[in-house]
Amino acid sequence: MAETYTLTDTIYALSSGSGKGGVAIIRVSGHQVRTVLKELAHLDEPHPRYAYFRAIGTAQILDHALVLYFQAPNSFTGEDVAEFQVHGGRAVIQSVLEAIGNIPGCRPADRGEFSRRAVINGKMDLTEAEGLLDLINAETERQRALALKQMAGNLATLYDGWRSDLTRHMAYLEAFIDFPEEEIPPEKLDAIDADIHSLIDKINTHLNDNRAGERLRDGFYIAIVGAPNVGKSSLINALTHRDVAIVSQIAGTTRDVVEAHLDVAGFPVILADTAGLRDQADTIETEGIKRAVRRASDADLILHIQDGTRWPRADLLPDILNQKTVLTVWNKSDLMTTKPDGLVISAKTGDGIADLWNHIQGVLERDFGQRDNALITRERYRVALADCVRNLTHALTVSELELKAEDLRLAARCLGRITGRIDAEDLLDIIFRDFCIGK
Repeated sequence: MAETYTLTDTIYALSSGSGKGGVAIIRVSGHQVRTVLKELAHLDEPHPRYAYFRAIGTAQILDHALVLYFQAPNSFTGEDVAEFQVHGGRAVIQSVLEAIGNIPGCRPADRGEFSRRAVINGKMDLTEAEGLLDLINAETERQRALALKQMAGNLATLYDGWRSDLTRHMAYLEAFIDFPEEEIPPEKLDAIDADIHSLIDKINTHLNDNRAGERLRDGFYIAIVGAPNVGKSSLINALTHRDVAIVSQIAGTTRDVVEAHLDVAGFPVILADTAGLRDQADTIETEGIKRAVRRASDADLILHIQDGTRWPRADLLPDILNQKTVLTVWNKSDLMTTKPDGLVISAKTGDGIADLWNHIQGVLERDFGQRDNALITRERYRVALADCVRNLTHALTVSELELKAEDLRLAARCLGRITGRIDAEDLLDIIFRDFCIGK
C-alpha cells in the first residue's frame, strides 16, 4: 500500500538542467518558504512577483542571486514558492541546496513532486500535468505543439464536458428515484438515452484515431526490411547522413536491430535497420531475423528494399508483415540498366533519396497532419474511455432507474479517472515518478 501523501514538508530542488551553466534555478515550495527567504536571502517581508538581487547565505556568502517569491495560491504548486536564480556552477548549486536543507522542515523534493502538489492543490489536472511532462521531453515541433495543447487543457475540457453531461443526467434520474410519486415523463427518458447514444458515438470516434497521439508522442516507427545485401544499412546511413550501421558485402552483417531517431518535418521518427531476411542462416543470424520480423510487425511503416539489379524478380515479405503499410523501394539505380515503375533509389549515390523522403512525409501527413487537437496520448486514457463506453452501453439495456443511474455514475467515474477529478491518489505515484526532480 502506498504511503499517505502529505503537504506538511517544504520541498526544494534544482529545477534547471544539471551540469555547468550560466544560471541555475533552485525552486522551493511549502510552508517554510518565507523562513528560507529570511534566513538565506535576508528578506523579512518579500513582495510577491518581485525580483530581488541578494547575497545568499547564512554564516558566509554562497553566491549573489536573483530571488523571486510567489505567494500562495498564485504559484505553480498553489503553495508559497521561492526561486533562487544562482550561478550555474556545481559548487554553488550544491552549497545553496545544502543551506536550504539545513533549515528545519525542508527536504529534497521527490520526482515530480512540484507538479504533484500542483495537481493536489487544483492548479492543474492530471492530463495537464502529463502534458507538461511531454513538453519537457518533446524533441520535435509536432511533439511540442501536441504537448502544449494538452498542457493548455484541451483533453481536460473535452472529458470534463462529457462528465458534466453525465452528471446532469444522473441528477434527473436520482430526482425521480428519490421522489417516486413524481412520474417521469417518457420523453425525458428518451432524451437521456439519445444523449447516451450520442456520447458513445463521440467517444468511439475519439478512440478510432489509429493511435495517432501515442505515435506522435512516442515516435513514428519505420522498419527497413529486405533480403541480405539489398542495401538496407547503406540506406539508413544515407537517410541519417551518418554511419549508423555497418555496411558490408558479407551477408548477415546486420544481426540486431539498429535504430536512429530523426526529426522529419517536425514529426518524431524512429528508423530501424534490420537483419536481412533469408532462409539459410546460422543460429545467431536466425535470431536476428526473428527480431527483425518481430520489430517490423510493430512498425507504422515498412520500407521493403529490393535489389534493383535483379528486377523484375522481387523478394516476398513474411505474411505477418504484409498486413502493415509497406512501401516498396528499388535500390541500386546506379547499377540498373532498366528501371521499374515505382520508387527507385541509389543509397550509394543519393539518387531518389529526396523522393523517398517525400513519400515518407506524405504518410506522416496522412496519419497526423489533419488530426483533431484533442489526441489521446496515453494508454490509460484509452482504457478508461473504453470502460466508459461499456458502462454507457449497459445503461441503454436496463429500464430500472437505479441501475441506469449507477451505470452513468460508473461511466462518469471512468472519465474522472483520466483527469484526476476522482481517484487521483491511486494514480499519482505512477504518473509523477516519470518526472524530473525539479518538476
